[in-house]
Amino acid sequence: MGTSLKGAIVMTQPAMTSFVRKDRPQPSDPNYEPNSAAYATSVGNRPPRPGEETPQQRTQRLTTALKTAGAGVIVKPSVGEHGTVFVTGRDGGPGAVPSITVSGEQYNILLRYLQQNIPVKLRVNVQSKFYDEDGGNAYNVIAELPGTDPALRDEVVMIGGHLDSWHTGVGATDNADGVTTVMEAMRILKTIGARPRRTIRVALWAGEEQGLLGSKAWVTEHLAGDANKAARDTFDVYFNIDNGTGSIYGWYLQNKDEVRPIFDSWLEPLKAIGARRNVIEPVGSTDHLSFIDTGVPGFNPIQDYGNYDIRTHHTNMDTADRVDLENTKQAAVVMATFAYQAANLDRKLPR
Repeated sequence: MGTSLKGAIVMTQPAMTSFVRKDRPQPSDPNYEPNSAAYATSVGNRPPRPGEETPQQRTQRLTTALKTAGAGVIVKPSVGEHGTVFVTGRDGGPGAVPSITVSGEQYNILLRYLQQNIPVKLRVNVQSKFYDEDGGNAYNVIAELPGTDPALRDEVVMIGGHLDSWHTGVGATDNADGVTTVMEAMRILKTIGARPRRTIRVALWAGEEQGLLGSKAWVTEHLAGDANKAARDTFDVYFNIDNGTGSIYGWYLQNKDEVRPIFDSWLEPLKAIGARRNVIEPVGSTDHLSFIDTGVPGFNPIQDYGNYDIRTHHTNMDTADRVDLENTKQAAVVMATFAYQAANLDRKLPR
């Protein structure tokens, strides 16, 4: 790359042809092929072979080269179809080359003009603001319903979802509906005068989209390491909600056979309001992993994935129009039930 790229608008990829046109399979369907939904999460990612460059490393290498060459703007196509724009990535830091994502169809039009030697003029106006007044901090929101059993009230059952979203939409399905679910679950328990034996705690995490930062920070401070052994021993279970939208159909059991009969018994009466079944397989890519990594049980539910992967997940289409409040109410009932059942079990869930 030479001086010819200085100040240039650089299109870094070939024409977009491999649009995302398929949602992940539904694990609660009776004909579901085990583990086939994992492709959409970190559980399904094949680790790189020794010496193999990952897609993230290739992108970083290209970005560094373009910065060195003095490129003005990087333009990338979205993998979404019909004008759906997926925008993901990480902040490149001070002095990074501005990067924009356009719909795949629009990107392809520009590329065809260039391939036919038709002059193209593209004006890019990028305006951004960094909110540094608070040192770049983000905040978790924590609340709890105290336990009532003198022998068990120091033990904790936790539920949670994440607050943050990508900037192209409002994050309605990822994860405002999840945050609404856990808040409503706590409201239900408070309203009915529930007196759980263990304490039920709710968390709304910040920084999940940037790498589970909020939950990792909380777990590091309160559960991890020798200094937190006592708190870790009294921590029972964490129920997260993310990766999907609407009703809760069941739970990924994270390959924990010991919890299957317990979770199955709790789910059975909820089938009357749309619950289906639990599956033994694991799921990744969200905040329950922070808890699992420190040695305590963490679980995430099976939800609806129709139009989630192809349309709303991290896109400009993730708006309130995609949320069904009746299904979110069902999810809140399921979450409240599982939190209350765990809080009243005679023993903590198996580790």
